[in-house]
Amino acid sequence: MSVMSSVMRGARRLLHADPALLNNFLSLPSLCPARSSAPQLTCQHNRKFASKQVKGQRKDQKNLKVKAKVDKQEVEIRQRMTAAALAAAMNKDFDHILEALLNTSLDVDSLEPDSVLEEKWVKEVVTRSGMKFRWAKLSESRVKPNRDVHRKPLGDPSLLAPRPPVVTIMGHVDHGKTTLLDGLRRSQVASTEAGGITQHIGAFLVQLPSGERITFLDTPGHAAFSSMRARGVSATDIVVLVVAADDGVMPQTVESIQHAKRANVPIIVAVNKCDKPQADAHRVTRELLEHDVVCEEFGGDVQAIHISALKGDNLLALAEATVALAEVLELKAEPSGAVEGLIIESRTDKGQGPVTSVIVQRGTLRRGCVLVAGTSWAKVRFLFDENGRAVPEAGPSAAVQVVGWRELPSAGEVLLEVESEKRAREVVEWRSYLEEQEKLQEEQSAIELKQALHLDEYRAERAGLTHLSWRQRKAALYRANKNRFSSRPSERTHRDGPHLPLVIKGDVDGSVETLLAVLDGYDAQQQCELEVLHFGIGDVSENDVDMAAMFTGSIYGFNVAASRAVQQLAARRGVALRLHSVIYRLIHELQDELSSRLPPRRGERVVGEAAVLSMFHVSVGKKKVPVAGCRVQKGQLDRRLRFRLTRGPETVWEGSLSTLKHHRDEVQVVRSGMECGVSAEGGVDFRVGDVIVCFEELEAAQVTSWDPGF
Repeated sequence: MSVMSSVMRGARRLLHADPALLNNFLSLPSLCPARSSAPQLTCQHNRKFASKQVKGQRKDQKNLKVKAKVDKQEVEIRQRMTAAALAAAMNKDFDHILEALLNTSLDVDSLEPDSVLEEKWVKEVVTRSGMKFRWAKLSESRVKPNRDVHRKPLGDPSLLAPRPPVVTIMGHVDHGKTTLLDGLRRSQVASTEAGGITQHIGAFLVQLPSGERITFLDTPGHAAFSSMRARGVSATDIVVLVVAADDGVMPQTVESIQHAKRANVPIIVAVNKCDKPQADAHRVTRELLEHDVVCEEFGGDVQAIHISALKGDNLLALAEATVALAEVLELKAEPSGAVEGLIIESRTDKGQGPVTSVIVQRGTLRRGCVLVAGTSWAKVRFLFDENGRAVPEAGPSAAVQVVGWRELPSAGEVLLEVESEKRAREVVEWRSYLEEQEKLQEEQSAIELKQALHLDEYRAERAGLTHLSWRQRKAALYRANKNRFSSRPSERTHRDGPHLPLVIKGDVDGSVETLLAVLDGYDAQQQCELEVLHFGIGDVSENDVDMAAMFTGSIYGFNVAASRAVQQLAARRGVALRLHSVIYRLIHELQDELSSRLPPRRGERVVGEAAVLSMFHVSVGKKKVPVAGCRVQKGQLDRRLRFRLTRGPETVWEGSLSTLKHHRDEVQVVRSGMECGVSAEGGVDFRVGDVIVCFEELEAAQVTSWDPGF
């Protein structure tokens, strides 16, 4: 009894200390008899058998308990996400979204690709697809600092010094502009120009006997060089408008006046060729009134000087009038400080690399200056004047050639001086970045436009399937796309219509710019598609020939050459090399090549007509052949040509004759007024009153409808 009580007291203490240990103790079979009636001591039949542990057994059991980790695909989600955007983020199609939302409270049949899903449905789709989601991070794009350089404002007026005027000579082609400049500087430039016309902007410094200096710009007068004339006016102070007294005001004269008025530049009229018998200088001044150019003889403020550039008459008066107008304008510039100017022409020289012709507008340009123009920069190595002589520096209004560019800048770019090469690289990098952003914006606009068109087509395609369930709609679209794929035409490797790919090469940037401007006005794409594959500055290279041969195109070069190796390569590859030094000849040959690529226009010429007077049949073997008895009414019938049988306004038959007989003799030709018998191939049903027409098929070469305007 005492033993039993001590056991119970120990159990109570154990119960208060560790109940779990007591349960394990009570689970022993000796303390839990089978027929015990104690309700508070329940027996749990959990038996743990001790066994001998084998080496490595515990490690294997641990490995069996660890589940294999599955990498789920992450989907980047955001607020107000459309079904199409969610499908794209999951790399699935739209129908997968519909299938994932089945058996939910959402109306699947009303769901469209542009439908905005709530946040819970977005998460539901991702979860049901066996993926996990993460919210998209809102990252702000880092704003790139502006590192550009600009023109500086005018400095102290006391630091300004008088400068020579920059005078642009403008006018119609062959009115004597270059001859006038030759007379002023006593040179012979006009005699060396190709075709007798100026095709580049020429910059020259002329010193008069009185000591005054004038920088002259000679611009082309041909219709194709409108961009060059506009660039010349933008760099000038005074425009000398040359008008031939025997020709009067012409289209390029009017265009030059418009350029001068837009640039707000004063005009001096030089009435040239006054030495000719048919010259009428007063007619020129009267015609200028129609274009708001009022000369002094009519009470205006525009000086009109009557000259003869060829004989040198009155040229000094023109120079004095220019100097007087420059004094009235009080032209001044700051000779110190950072250099500013304008590039009027650019080219690539074999020995010097990229070379630009520059008009200095502010500061003094020296060797070693670091310049920026557009997306190009230079450290000036050499400066040359218009005669090719090296000069140490160039002040305001001077025209010089600059050598030392890393890349060739475009004509018309503003030239600015910077502190160092590092600063120049920063400016060029910033401007290139802006160009890339503009290009990306244009491409993004084009992409958005195509996406909008595609969405409209998609909606129009599904407009007739709105009454179907999504399963029926999916099946209908599958059948439609399957049929469309089976009937899809094969990929085309060649173009259907006539086309002419071009490679354009020019000696200077202005020439290439002019050619591209002319080609930009091409308006006959429906006849022959014109495509510019490549354009550049410099002589024709082997790469140009390879590109033209790849696209079966032609190479057009303006004032450039091609080496013997390049010519031989072009001959082997079948590439046409068309090199010219006169622009209108180049354009005319381009028109001829465009016309040659057009298919011939087919036509016909009626040779004769005959009326069917009677019908009868002739036995040929076992067959009876219908024969028409005819009388030739116009021209003649020639069996070797084509024939047409007309019945009223309708054409019944067209083909060749099998026999043509006069009486019983087979003949080749039956002339007007004669009777003949005619039988045709295929058993034609001749009737009395029909007309048989004999005609000849002709092919005429087509001519392109493109008119460049000169």
